[in-house]
Amino acid sequence: MRTKGRGAPDANSPWDEIVTRLWMGGHHYRGQAGTRQPAVAGTEFELVISLYRRDGHGPAAGVEHHYAETPDGPLHPDHIDWICRMADLATEALSEGRRVLVRCHSGYNRSGLVVAQTLINMGYSTDDAIFLIRYRRSRWALNNPLFVDYLNTGLDVARLLTGLEA
Repeated sequence: MRTKGRGAPDANSPWDEIVTRLWMGGHHYRGQAGTRQPAVAGTEFELVISLYRRDGHGPAAGVEHHYAETPDGPLHPDHIDWICRMADLATEALSEGRRVLVRCHSGYNRSGLVVAQTLINMGYSTDDAIFLIRYRRSRWALNNPLFVDYLNTGLDVARLLTGLEA
């Protein structure tokens, strides 16, 4: 599920390297001619984490792939738990020298949440993680203020707090 209406344009590239071997992207981007192009992952990455899926967008057979449909809106504790587990998986893969792609529909919010938590796991402050994502991917990255609130609160605390609302 994707929240529409924030006015974010398609990214200028299928994915961008946020830190060495950690890439963030979407399923579409704006090509050189200004037209929408599919972002298809092949074998460029050893681990692909998808929070949105579209047939024909990869990754190639044999590439480790983890997928869970995740809303670009309020998250339930199970969603946040999955985000944390995927960030831990990405952190571990990076420490092993593997190339990791985290992607969602546009490559801005849901992927930004996992990438930010991965950076936090690696020792970055929340503010530095958000800045780095916006600097390297797009100023439109993490434009969902709720996701920024989750990061500023801490995903472990956010998971507990969202559980109280149920």
